[in-house]
Amino acid sequence: MAQNIERVEAIMTAAPVIAVLIVNDPKKAVPMAQALVDGGIPGIEITLRTPNALDCIKAVADNVEGALVGAGTVLTHQQYEASVKAGSTFVVSPGATDNLIAAAEDFQQTPLLPGTCTPSEVMKLLEAGYERLKFFPAVPAGGTPMLKGLSSPLAAAKFCPTGGINLGNARDFLALPNVLCVGGSWIADAKAIESEDWAGIEKRAREAAALTV
Repeated sequence: MAQNIERVEAIMTAAPVIAVLIVNDPKKAVPMAQALVDGGIPGIEITLRTPNALDCIKAVADNVEGALVGAGTVLTHQQYEASVKAGSTFVVSPGATDNLIAAAEDFQQTPLLPGTCTPSEVMKLLEAGYERLKFFPAVPAGGTPMLKGLSSPLAAAKFCPTGGINLGNARDFLALPNVLCVGGSWIADAKAIESEDWAGIEKRAREAAALTV
């Protein structure tokens, strides 16, 4: 079985940016996600980097209409299964392993956006039927010049670059023909979430949603 390209592409094209978040308090995750959705950013990746990340995903899935909440930093089959049970609509990983691809096949309704940063990794995933990929870590791995280099020989692959993306350079990535969206944490960083700056998050979400090329 291959990647559910239509489903994952719908998430990638819902807005120019997928918000990549580190949040530990479900009570803060809900108003945070609401601010993102209100600002025009429905794609919300909550990374499994905190003890309560799965609870945060479930809280958003249950309480925020219009949110496309997914799990990030998923490394194992067990984490994939737990993310699906929590209500994730998609799963993101920093790389790809055979076990993770097997998990994606077990949970086809919740598509995987696997991470890549080399031509060989992209080729292996294309062979496995995965054409919608994460490019990570985007800036350290070569940024826009690297993605330009991949675009012609590996034209079937379309990317969500993540890692080092901000409001200042996002448009440069979005201008590339093989980029469908970018992932970024600047919209709702840890400080904004901790201080409950929902108005600021919504403002930055509106700026991100308005990014065009």
